[in-house]
Amino acid sequence: MRVLHAVTLHSPTHAFGGPVRVALNLAKGLRARGHQAGLLALGEGFPDPWPTEVEGVAAQLFPARRLLPLGFSGITSPALLARAGRLVRDVDVVHVHLARDLVTLPVALAALRAGKPLVLQTHGMVDPSGRALAKVLDAVAVRRLLRGAGAVLYLTDHEREALDAVVGAPGLDHTVRLVNGVPAQPARSHPVGPPRVLYAARLQARKRPVDFVDAVPAILRTYPDAEFVLAGPDEGELPAVQRRIRELGLAGKVSVPGSLPGERVLAELRRSHVYVLPSVDEPFPMSVLEALSVGVPAVVTHSNGLARDIAAAGAGRVVLPGPAGVAAAVTELLDEQHNQEASRAAHQLAGEAFAMDAVLDTLLSVYGKLGAS
Repeated sequence: MRVLHAVTLHSPTHAFGGPVRVALNLAKGLRARGHQAGLLALGEGFPDPWPTEVEGVAAQLFPARRLLPLGFSGITSPALLARAGRLVRDVDVVHVHLARDLVTLPVALAALRAGKPLVLQTHGMVDPSGRALAKVLDAVAVRRLLRGAGAVLYLTDHEREALDAVVGAPGLDHTVRLVNGVPAQPARSHPVGPPRVLYAARLQARKRPVDFVDAVPAILRTYPDAEFVLAGPDEGELPAVQRRIRELGLAGKVSVPGSLPGERVLAELRRSHVYVLPSVDEPFPMSVLEALSVGVPAVVTHSNGLARDIAAAGAGRVVLPGPAGVAAAVTELLDEQHNQEASRAAHQLAGEAFAMDAVLDTLLSVYGKLGAS
């Protein structure tokens, strides 16, 4: 089976975050099972020659052009748009990681016009919005695509309800729950050296990286030799992060290395005692799944899509938003006994609840029902 995974943007800094990681994990899993799976996206920031594969997955990357000052919604590629019809006709199923943008919407529309089996996966990126551009895109394309796709994949009940609200009554009757999967990893050895706490995600307001910095002084009162790493591409919060580090006198304790490639993230996780993602309304974060997969306990807030699983398994701690809850949870998890217990639970949770094999079984069943072969 030939499968095309379309996502908005791939870059060396992993600026688009989780959807690209999900697309790559699914494509790699499909290839391991004997299928042909490729990636279609805009590209940005690569030196010449541009890659023709990403992590072993064949990739067609088109130079991104910024038409509007609207973040990811304002980028596109005339070359990609011109070739979209041919690209979708050459495959058996088109799997679009849909956002309100000028990349995934046109590709999905091309698949619909070509009569190709179309699967949409929105990663929480399509929900009711009062923004003028969102209303226009919903009226022109989004509702048509959600209704016309062969299947719409969702992560949580909250996301499914949001999709129903976008399309209006009577809602969608062809949704399928597909959790994010994570490739199996050996559990990390218990880290040596000073306690190390990691944040590895975009520096974006919703992800609350400043809360991570503000939690540090309270943690240092119990663990004065602890080290903190705040990694990820900047999406507007880097100046605030750097300002708080200066104001709190933490220049020697908090490092801000910028974006890390995937292999560096895994290496950092294996060195870390605790992973922290203080974001709010986070649908199903891949960075947390990657932490769990190597046995790093995670601290998340109650509105995180993985919060219930982490709490039930004892694979970390679930807290109210804000630095106080983060500091208390990290301090508890840096205790050696608590850390080792949570580490074992984290690795077991990732291996049992979010294994790629189960995710691929569900996905291939969806493809099969749409007549893909």
